[in-house]
Amino acid sequence: MTALPASTLALANRYAREFPELALPWQAAEALDPELLVLNVPLALELGMDPERLRSPEGVRMLIGTAVPAGATPVAQVYAGHQFGGYSPRLGDGRALLLGEIEEDDGRLRDLHLKGSGRTPFARGGDGLAAVGPMLREYIVSEAMHALGVPTTRSLAVVETGRTIRREEPLPGAVLARIASSHLRVGTFQYARSTGDIELLRRLADHAIRRHAPSAAEADRPGLALLEGVIGAQAELVAKWMLVGFVHGVMNTDNMTISGETIDYGPCAFMERLDPATVFSSIDDHGRYAYGNQPAVARWNLTRLAEALLPIVADDQDEAVALVTAALGTFPARYNAAWSSGMREKLGLRPGVDDAASTLATDLLPMLEDSQVDLTSFFRSLSGLIRGRRDAVRDAFVDRDAFDAWTQRWLQLGPDADAMDRVNPTYIPRNHLVEEALAAATEGDLDPFARLLDVVLRPFEERPGLERYAAPSPQRSFRAYRTYCGT
Repeated sequence: MTALPASTLALANRYAREFPELALPWQAAEALDPELLVLNVPLALELGMDPERLRSPEGVRMLIGTAVPAGATPVAQVYAGHQFGGYSPRLGDGRALLLGEIEEDDGRLRDLHLKGSGRTPFARGGDGLAAVGPMLREYIVSEAMHALGVPTTRSLAVVETGRTIRREEPLPGAVLARIASSHLRVGTFQYARSTGDIELLRRLADHAIRRHAPSAAEADRPGLALLEGVIGAQAELVAKWMLVGFVHGVMNTDNMTISGETIDYGPCAFMERLDPATVFSSIDDHGRYAYGNQPAVARWNLTRLAEALLPIVADDQDEAVALVTAALGTFPARYNAAWSSGMREKLGLRPGVDDAASTLATDLLPMLEDSQVDLTSFFRSLSGLIRGRRDAVRDAFVDRDAFDAWTQRWLQLGPDADAMDRVNPTYIPRNHLVEEALAAATEGDLDPFARLLDVVLRPFEERPGLERYAAPSPQRSFRAYRTYCGT
């Protein structure tokens, strides 16, 4: 590992300094012949980085962790987690490193994190590496989510390492450089609590409050206020997932952030036809993380966070349990409010009619499910009814009379077609197109990936000649689609 001059990029090492108990200093694996595949220039500029410097040999080595800016301390973070309901007391970054924090002009910190940077002591038998395909998947899906207005970690770059990695077949290796408000997870607090070091737990909570919930510092019970903030952020996040048909696929507690950002795009995908039982993960045999289960799983994960925070919520155990139980009890209402508000916007209805919008949506969803209607296409085309195109979506329904009756109730509320087009995307990362782009990239052809990326970065702007990107998969066996963790 070599050090870069301070002029290349300034990184803080706040987490590494403050939490040696939770951060193991480590070095990224050397790369044979690193090559920059994709760079997020707008994000680089937003972060105050020079894109040309990032494209230089020194910049590329920084993006894979083999050259480190002066003052940075790369660390593998340790955390625990419930994985598919089973508790693992010591997980951690098995193939990732927190390179450091970028400090913005307003004092806000954002993590620069590497994925696929080599094996660490937390690898649990894995090789610590990643392939080009899964890293490009995270890049395109996370950036699409950002364009859709869903809170998410961001992708800065993907670098091919020149190393061949072994999976079912030999694959080109890669490292993803990722940006996040932080990488604090529910599992981070679970691990801190498991050490029995209450002062460590308190320091971790104070760190999270400074970064994500500064108003909680003034509360009578800062630990409880932190929990309440995370509950609210996760309720809004999962509601946004549900509104765009996103299935995370691996909602373990180590994959739930304190910031309320979506993280770790492994076995993830966008649902096409509405089906609450939709599962995309190859290892989710029992549907724990199915589309329709995501709100309930989020509340379950938040309960694990509440358990971890108990010692710093109140000195008396019974009182602490009562307080966090009351806080957790607000999740359904917060989620329902966020979902209803989002559905009201999708239906083009004015503020103040959330109850009516919620009733309309509740009545609409069974019709969408029974008729196997493509979720994204339906909501995008629905505005056509306002513009006089009676057949815009009607023919997709089995029971057209029932849909006509629903339409009349909806139109009576005066929906705004232009407002609908601003929130209902024409383009999402359709799974068959993602697979097509990743397969080509694995063979060295990045053109399909670049075209798809350009499309999904402007999801609400309907453009001629891109009809293929708006169409559902031609394969009707959509439930058979599977994604993998990428490890």
